[in-house]
Amino acid sequence: MNYPLSKKYDTPELMAKIMGPNPLKLEEELLSGHRIPAGGVVCDLGSGQGLTSVFLAKEYGFKVFAADLWSDPKDNREFFDQMGLSPDQIIPVKADAAALPFDKEFFDAVVTTDSYNYFGRDPEYLDSKLLPFVKPGGYIYIAIPGMKQDLHKNLPPELLLSWTPEQLEYLRDTSYWTQTVSQCRGAEVLSVSEMESNEEVWADWLKQENEYAVNDRKSMEAGGGKYLNFIKIILRKHTQP
Repeated sequence: MNYPLSKKYDTPELMAKIMGPNPLKLEEELLSGHRIPAGGVVCDLGSGQGLTSVFLAKEYGFKVFAADLWSDPKDNREFFDQMGLSPDQIIPVKADAAALPFDKEFFDAVVTTDSYNYFGRDPEYLDSKLLPFVKPGGYIYIAIPGMKQDLHKNLPPELLLSWTPEQLEYLRDTSYWTQTVSQCRGAEVLSVSEMESNEEVWADWLKQENEYAVNDRKSMEAGGGKYLNFIKIILRKHTQP
């Protein structure tokens, strides 16, 4: 697919801020045809260094709360200022995904890119930790790295060139995620499907020179990419309990 919005951010300075396969292309595909209201309040959950949050604010006009446990809100605030975004448009928050510091039913939507697989594998997570902060009828949009099929009983040697079995535990297939999110009681699962952008987002990441991208090249150059995909999940919170 084409990525007209993401292409605006394809500069060495901004791409140096990505922390994995290009999250802007993932987010653009994820939000294609989205149903979040104009000017909606959105949580960018697992926002990292804030590039996806900038994207949500600038390209979609959302009021964004950039929530991340590991990034420094002061650093992110400086970045947002540099990108011309005011505190009325985007707010950095240090937050644990399992203990979000927001009012109940605060968000029109939660968007989470390349992070949900770290904290959302517990089938109870949606009902107990995330949905309480979403307005009735609100949405959750998820893009996560995965496997085309489950290979954990016989991990390919190509993948083990870059990642340990423990790290690969976070990569699951669409069947796994369908089963996991379908146990949610408080939301309707609108879709769980493989994304189109796998090859492109990996190519953008592997061009980077940080140690994590360099390490990932080992598996990808050996052909490990044929086992991998990205998965999108879209849910809508029930309007009635």
